[in-house]
Amino acid sequence: MTLPVPDPATAAALRTDLTAAGYTADAVRGGWGPLADEAVGHGLHGPALQALGERADPVAVLCRLLFLGVPVEVDAVDAALPDCGAGGLVRLGLARVDEGIVVPLALVRPQDFADASGSGQWWIASDLDEAALRGALPTGHVLGVGGASLTLAGLQMPGPAGRVLDVGTGCGIQALRARRDADAVVATDISERALRFTALNALLNGIDGIEVRRGSLFEPVAGEQFGRVVSNPPFVITPRAAGVPEYEYRDGGLAGDELVAAFVTGVGAVLAPGGVAQLLGNWEYRDGADGLDRVREWVAASPVALDAWVIEREILDPLGYAELWVRDGGTAPGSPEYARLVEAWLDDFAARGVTAIGFGYLLLHRPASATPSLARYERVTQPVSAPLGAHLGAAVTAWQRLQQLNDAALARTVLSVAGDVTEARHHRPGEEAPSVIELRQGGAFGRVLEVDPALAALVGACDGDLPAGLLIDAIADLLEVDAGALRADLLPRARELLFTGFLEFAESPAVAPAAPVAYDL
Repeated sequence: MTLPVPDPATAAALRTDLTAAGYTADAVRGGWGPLADEAVGHGLHGPALQALGERADPVAVLCRLLFLGVPVEVDAVDAALPDCGAGGLVRLGLARVDEGIVVPLALVRPQDFADASGSGQWWIASDLDEAALRGALPTGHVLGVGGASLTLAGLQMPGPAGRVLDVGTGCGIQALRARRDADAVVATDISERALRFTALNALLNGIDGIEVRRGSLFEPVAGEQFGRVVSNPPFVITPRAAGVPEYEYRDGGLAGDELVAAFVTGVGAVLAPGGVAQLLGNWEYRDGADGLDRVREWVAASPVALDAWVIEREILDPLGYAELWVRDGGTAPGSPEYARLVEAWLDDFAARGVTAIGFGYLLLHRPASATPSLARYERVTQPVSAPLGAHLGAAVTAWQRLQQLNDAALARTVLSVAGDVTEARHHRPGEEAPSVIELRQGGAFGRVLEVDPALAALVGACDGDLPAGLLIDAIADLLEVDAGALRADLLPRARELLFTGFLEFAESPAVAPAAPVAYDL
């Protein structure tokens, strides 16, 4: 396959043309409508092409050529891209010209983004997808912006970050996101093709400070340390069997879940004290053992002591997992090849006694004190609508502060209920007292907690006025229970509500952290 060529001058010309053409995500969606847009997401290009019809305006031309990967006449491309032209696309390795027709070799799609610093748009170049190729993907395929990459981009915590390492950068979407907060980013990958796309996408969006290096995991940065590490690694569990495609973008070349294990045990060495690593991963459930316990073992095996917050979002059985990734490679269900590949996956899982596969988010922190204080392994499977980066950052900051407060100090602290929290009370017919009281979180992970009347009363009274201890004493008086016993019961649960975002500190801490990047838990 032709390698992308990250030529600065030509990339700048293409950026100018895409801007002038108004080639934005809104323009694309508006050009073919919501139904066709959904069809494109399912790999069906027909409705979009039909909606574009005979339109010859720049957006329509770019939609065909760069979004859908459909060949277009040279004259139409030159008109849509007056500075770059078809020749510029050829110089960038994004297209070739055959007898007056521009044949795309890659896609360039607009991608909206939003974070704590604001919103905007990038153009992301990547390899042609299955619909454009009309068949299975080549093993060296560089993926564009998919669901997993958007999830991880939304998980990145806001705030100044110093140097950031992006491991397994792919098309570079995580590096672009990290650079918005970081002074510099080092992006690594085993694929030269991926690194070329990352460098090109940085140029295409006018972003400096991203250095690309080739190599596996932490080899390219041995001896260096970073304030943050982010990774959407090739974590997909793939059979090490003849005839099973090894896609670089998803398969790290190791057996089972060893790639994620290697990341977890090795990342501490490249984290600066106080630094945070965030990644997505899969882990196996073997012979009935809990998959989260397996991740816990990886963290414990790290030579560098780590805090860990691991959130399992989904569990698949071996058949469901196999079918998911066989389809992802473009192999059609019902074909003999599909059956052969699924069986290879099932045989591989059976050999290790795998009964299920978990997927989730990992947040790992290197404490400055070398003494971990956070070991949280949980399942949160309800749908989440908003990016979680700000919530994760607030949770880590709350935990940092809570470590400095014993129960007596927490009792002297003023708290307030978060603005997205509501309360629901369920009554049995004819009964005055509620049988169930729930606290519901509108943002973050959308948690729903069943609470008792005392905790509900404390949350309801936290209005940023009185310290928590005085509120608990008043609640004890109303319930006619011992105030000391109620404090011992409610204060630990208030800590949990502060971490999960139901409660907030109403006033700033007396001493702010010296360095925003250092989350010393």
